[in-house]
Amino acid sequence: MSGSQNHKPQKPQSPGLLARQPRGFADRGPADIAATERMLAHIREVYTLYGFDALETPFIEYTDALGKFLPDQDRPNEGVFSFQDDDEQWLSLRYDLTAPLARHVAENYDTLPKPFRSYRAGWVFRNEKPGPGRFRQFMQFDADTVGAPSVSADAEICMMAADTLEKVGIARGDYAVKINNRKVLDGVLEAIGLSDDAHAARRLVVLRAIDKLDRLGAEGVALLLGEGRKDESGDFTKGAGLDADQIARVLAFTQARGTDAASTLANLEKVVEGSARGIEGVAELREIAALVAAAGYDDGRVQIDPAVVRGLEYYTGPVYEAELTFTIAGDDGQPVRFGSVAGGGRYDGLVARFRGEAVPATGFSIGVSRLLAALKIIDSPIARDTDHVGPVVVLVLDRGEIAHYHGLVSRLRGAGIRAELYLGGAGMRAQMKYADRRNSPCVVIQGSDERAQGTVQIKDLVAGAEQADAARELDNAAYKAQRLAQFSVPEADLVEAVRGVLGARQG
Repeated sequence: MSGSQNHKPQKPQSPGLLARQPRGFADRGPADIAATERMLAHIREVYTLYGFDALETPFIEYTDALGKFLPDQDRPNEGVFSFQDDDEQWLSLRYDLTAPLARHVAENYDTLPKPFRSYRAGWVFRNEKPGPGRFRQFMQFDADTVGAPSVSADAEICMMAADTLEKVGIARGDYAVKINNRKVLDGVLEAIGLSDDAHAARRLVVLRAIDKLDRLGAEGVALLLGEGRKDESGDFTKGAGLDADQIARVLAFTQARGTDAASTLANLEKVVEGSARGIEGVAELREIAALVAAAGYDDGRVQIDPAVVRGLEYYTGPVYEAELTFTIAGDDGQPVRFGSVAGGGRYDGLVARFRGEAVPATGFSIGVSRLLAALKIIDSPIARDTDHVGPVVVLVLDRGEIAHYHGLVSRLRGAGIRAELYLGGAGMRAQMKYADRRNSPCVVIQGSDERAQGTVQIKDLVAGAEQADAARELDNAAYKAQRLAQFSVPEADLVEAVRGVLGARQG
C-alpha cells in the first residue's frame, strides 16, 4: 500500500513485578482486624482483672537471647528468621513472646517488682514449613508470672485461662484446661535411659512426638517414637529410635488419665516409680489439683491430663493446654475436636540463662488467630462483622465546590461521625458504588440546586437496598422515578439527620 508500512504487532508490556504473597503469611482485612481487636480487648480485661500489667518487647532480639528451644531445630536457622547487623551480630525475629520476656526481666531485674506479672500481645515468626493452618507469622497473647516458685502461680494461670475462654464466648463444657508436669515426663525418660545430656536431641524428638498425640493418635506417636513416620504428603519425619519396651513405657505415661484427679495421680505414681524427679512432679500436680478444687474449678474446667507435654524444651515443671472440646468437620468430612488454642507452663531456667541463678517463672500463650477461628465457628458476637460499618461518604457532584464539600465532611467529623469525602475522579453512579463497597451507612448528596436552596440530600444505603428489593415489581420507569430511602434536610441539620440514619442501623 502506498504511503504505508507493515508493522508487526507489539508485544504487551511486562506488568512489572509479580504480585505474590510469601508462603506462610497472610493479609488481613478490616473485618478480621476489627474482630481480633474485640477479642483482644476481652482477653485483656481478664488479664487486668487478675493483676497483670501490659508490656511490649521488640520483634527482633539477639539470636543467642532466644536460645535453642525451638520445636524444629533441624530446619534452617534453627526455626527462626535470622540476619546479621553492621556489627556482624546475629539478630532474629522472635519466635514467641516468652524468650523476649526472659531477656527483659534479666536486663531490668533489680528495678522490677517480684513477682513480676505482665501480659503481652504481638506477632511472632517461625521459619518452618508452612501448610494448612500453619503460618510463619502469627499473633500470640501471653500472660506470665516471674519470680513465684510456688505451683500456686501455675494453678492461677490455669484458672485465668478458663475465665478467659468464657469471657470471649466459649461455653463451659466446650473447653478444658489440661495440666501435666514436665518432671513426670522426666521421670519416664529417666526410666527408659534418656535422662543424661548425651540424649538431649532424642529427648526433644520424644517431646515433639507426644505433643502430636491429639492429631496423630497413639499409633502415629508410636511411629515417631520409633523409626519415624511418613505423612500424607509423602514427607518422612525421622523418629526417636526407641525400642518396643521404651515406646510402651512412654505411651503408658500418656494414657495414665483416670476417671478423676485422684486416680490419674495414682496411675502416674506407678509410671514414674523409682524416679525421685517423677515423684516430685506428681506431688506438684496433686497440690495444683487441691488448689483448683478449692477455687471451684475442678468441675471439668481444669483437669489433670498426662497427654499434655508441650513441644518446647524450656519447660521445667507444670505444663498446660486450653483445648476446645466441641467437634468440627475434618479434612475428610469426619467430626474431629477443634483442639488446643492456648498453652504454656513453668520455665524456671529461662531467665537463669542471663543471670546465672534460678528465677522461677510460669505463663501461657493464646494463639490469637486460632481462637478467633473457633469464635467464628460458634458464631460468637465477637467474631461477627456487625460492628464493621464504613464511613459516611460525601459525594462530589461539582468539583468547583470542593472546598464546600470539605466543610460538610469536617462538620460530620467534628460531631464524632466517621466520614470521608470522595476523592476519586468518577461520576455519581461510580461514587455510589464506591460507597456500597465501603459499607457506608449513607451518603450525602449536594448538587447545585441543593446548594442554592441550602439543603442536602441524605440517602440511607441500607434502607435503600431493602426498599429496592421490595420495588422490583414496578416497571422500569416507575422504579427509576423513586428516590429510595432518600430525603432532603436543611444543610444546618446535616449532623442530626445523619445521626438519625446511624441510630436506625444500630437499633
